[in-house]
Amino acid sequence: MTNHTHHATHPDIIKRLKRANGHLLSVITMIEDERSCVDIAQQLHAVEKAITQAKRILIQDHIDHCLDAAMAGSGPGEATATADFKAITKYL
Repeated sequence: MTNHTHHATHPDIIKRLKRANGHLLSVITMIEDERSCVDIAQQLHAVEKAITQAKRILIQDHIDHCLDAAMAGSGPGEATATADFKAITKYL
Protein backbone atom coordinates (compact mmCIF):
# COMPACT_ATOMS: atom_id res chain seq x y z
CA MET A 1 0.00 0.00 0.00
CA THR A 2 3.02 2.31 0.10
CA ASN A 3 3.79 4.48 -2.88
CA HIS A 4 7.37 5.67 -3.16
CA THR A 5 6.98 7.76 -6.31
CA HIS A 6 8.34 11.27 -6.34
CA HIS A 7 5.81 13.91 -5.38
CA ALA A 8 6.49 17.49 -6.44
CA THR A 9 5.05 18.80 -3.17
CA HIS A 10 7.45 16.91 -0.89
CA PRO A 11 10.12 19.67 -0.80
CA ASP A 12 7.44 22.17 0.24
CA ILE A 13 6.14 19.79 2.90
CA ILE A 14 9.66 19.27 4.25
CA LYS A 15 10.17 23.03 4.42
CA ARG A 16 6.89 23.47 6.32
CA LEU A 17 7.71 20.68 8.77
CA LYS A 18 11.18 22.09 9.43
CA ARG A 19 9.55 25.46 10.13
CA ALA A 20 7.09 23.77 12.50
CA ASN A 21 9.98 21.98 14.19
CA GLY A 22 11.72 25.32 14.71
CA HIS A 23 8.54 26.79 16.21
CA LEU A 24 8.18 23.76 18.49
CA LEU A 25 11.76 24.11 19.72
CA SER A 26 11.00 27.78 20.41
CA VAL A 27 7.94 26.77 22.45
CA ILE A 28 10.02 24.43 24.60
CA THR A 29 12.61 27.16 25.22
CA MET A 30 9.86 29.68 25.98
CA ILE A 31 8.33 27.36 28.58
CA GLU A 32 11.73 26.69 30.12
CA ASP A 33 12.35 30.47 30.23
CA GLU A 34 8.91 31.00 31.82
CA ARG A 35 7.71 33.31 29.06
CA SER A 36 4.13 34.52 29.04
CA CYS A 37 1.37 32.05 28.30
CA VAL A 38 0.09 34.32 25.52
CA ASP A 39 3.45 34.22 23.74
CA ILE A 40 3.66 30.45 24.18
CA ALA A 41 0.12 29.94 22.91
CA GLN A 42 0.92 32.07 19.85
CA GLN A 43 3.93 29.89 19.03
CA LEU A 44 1.92 26.70 19.61
CA HIS A 45 -0.70 28.04 17.22
CA ALA A 46 2.02 28.58 14.59
CA VAL A 47 3.22 24.97 15.06
CA GLU A 48 -0.31 23.65 14.74
CA LYS A 49 -1.02 25.64 11.57
CA ALA A 50 2.25 24.59 9.93
CA ILE A 51 1.62 20.90 10.63
CA THR A 52 -2.02 21.11 9.55
CA GLN A 53 -1.03 22.76 6.26
CA ALA A 54 1.74 20.22 5.64
CA LYS A 55 -0.72 17.37 6.25
CA ARG A 56 -3.28 18.97 3.95
CA ILE A 57 -0.77 19.32 1.11
CA LEU A 58 0.51 15.77 1.58
CA ILE A 59 -2.98 14.25 1.56
CA GLN A 60 -4.18 16.35 -1.38
CA ASP A 61 -1.11 15.39 -3.40
CA HIS A 62 -1.56 11.73 -2.55
CA ILE A 63 -5.25 11.80 -3.46
CA ASP A 64 -4.42 13.47 -6.78
CA HIS A 65 -1.90 10.72 -7.55
CA CYS A 66 -4.31 7.95 -6.49
CA LEU A 67 -7.09 9.32 -8.63
CA ASP A 68 -4.75 9.70 -11.60
CA ALA A 69 -3.60 6.09 -11.17
CA ALA A 70 -7.17 4.83 -10.79
CA MET A 71 -8.32 6.72 -13.87
CA ALA A 72 -5.37 5.46 -15.95
CA GLY A 73 -6.99 2.08 -16.41
CA SER A 74 -7.89 -1.13 -14.76
CA GLY A 75 -5.66 -3.74 -13.32
CA PRO A 76 -3.69 -4.33 -10.13
CA GLY A 77 -2.49 -0.70 -10.00
CA GLU A 78 -6.05 0.54 -9.88
CA ALA A 79 -6.90 -1.66 -6.90
CA THR A 80 -3.81 -0.41 -5.05
CA ALA A 81 -4.63 3.22 -5.88
CA THR A 82 -8.18 2.77 -4.62
CA ALA A 83 -6.97 1.11 -1.41
CA ASP A 84 -4.46 3.94 -0.85
CA PHE A 85 -7.19 6.50 -1.43
CA LYS A 86 -9.45 4.84 1.12
CA ALA A 87 -6.62 4.49 3.64
CA ILE A 88 -5.50 8.10 3.55
CA THR A 89 -8.98 9.60 3.89
CA LYS A 90 -9.06 8.61 7.56
CA TYR A 91 -6.45 11.32 8.19
CA LEU A 92 -8.56 14.13 6.77
